[in-house]
Amino acid sequence: MENVIQLMPSKWVTEDVLIAITGLRPGTIKRARENCWLQGREYLLFSPVNDPKPNSEAMYNREAIDKWIEAQAQRQPDAAERKKA
Repeated sequence: MENVIQLMPSKWVTEDVLIAITGLRPGTIKRARENCWLQGREYLLFSPVNDPKPNSEAMYNREAIDKWIEAQAQRQPDAAERKKA
């Protein structure tokens, strides 16, 4: 018999957990980090020795990213047409 463990993700998660809980792909995360997300809001670089570098691992704010995903609804190609109706 398998044991099932259900975890509640914290506010800041690794990329693997972000992928699992949002369905975003690694390439999408990379492009969003480079073009849309702000360091300190949607993601943080961290280091176990308290000295993050540009190539340090990133942690992602799942709450801020959920808001960013929700904001995409207003930017859909037919969003302007739906407002008129």
